[in-house]
Amino acid sequence: MKKAGAAALGREGEEAAAALLASEGWSIIERNWRAWPGEIDLIALRDGILAFVEVKSWSVFGPGDLADSVGQDKRRRIVETAQIFLARHREYSNVGIRFDLMLMREGRIERRIESAFTGEL
Repeated sequence: MKKAGAAALGREGEEAAAALLASEGWSIIERNWRAWPGEIDLIALRDGILAFVEVKSWSVFGPGDLADSVGQDKRRRIVETAQIFLARHREYSNVGIRFDLMLMREGRIERRIESAFTGEL
């Protein structure tokens, strides 16, 4: 797939994931929040829980692809980036946090893993 096509697919998946979360009562706090060492696709808040959400949008995949696509290094970058976000946004110091994964295909969710991994490094 061409780079532009992959970027458009990623944006479409992130938009669909954000819409789904909003329909469930989540407030989308940030989209594509960047800081060294990485980026967090969506940051959402609901009922005292702050979810850092990694969205994967693929046109073709197998059943194990979601878990396999976010390996240890990617998880470490997400956690470190989330730690930077929390250090910069002290207003979220008293909320619970979790790290979710969402696999999107053709604008719809295929698989969702809430609390997919911990913030332990």
